[in-house]
Amino acid sequence: MTNIPFTTIDWTAIERTEHKGETGTSFWQTLQFGGLRIRIVEYSEGYLADHWCEKGHVVHCLEGEFTSELKTGEKVILKKGMSYVVSDNLSSHRSLSKSTVKLLIVDGDFLKA
Repeated sequence: MTNIPFTTIDWTAIERTEHKGETGTSFWQTLQFGGLRIRIVEYSEGYLADHWCEKGHVVHCLEGEFTSELKTGEKVILKKGMSYVVSDNLSSHRSLSKSTVKLLIVDGDFLKA
């Protein structure tokens, strides 16, 4: 990973991209710093991811609540102010939300198992 100088982020100036789920839509605002990705992600009402994710993340719920479903069948509800962390290839997981939710997600090389 490269060194990152002191950097402020004005999220209102970051392009928002649309990603369709199995149902609903997610919207990403993404910054990439070498092997580090930082995103604000919003899920629409009724969002269900279209894939099982193997990537590691640090996820912090900024607004709303959502369910992180593990391929094992376990379901974990994360509400505003809660976080989870997982390394790459240690869990198949996907997100679903009944109502809108806003997340801060950080991932990258530092999460490789």
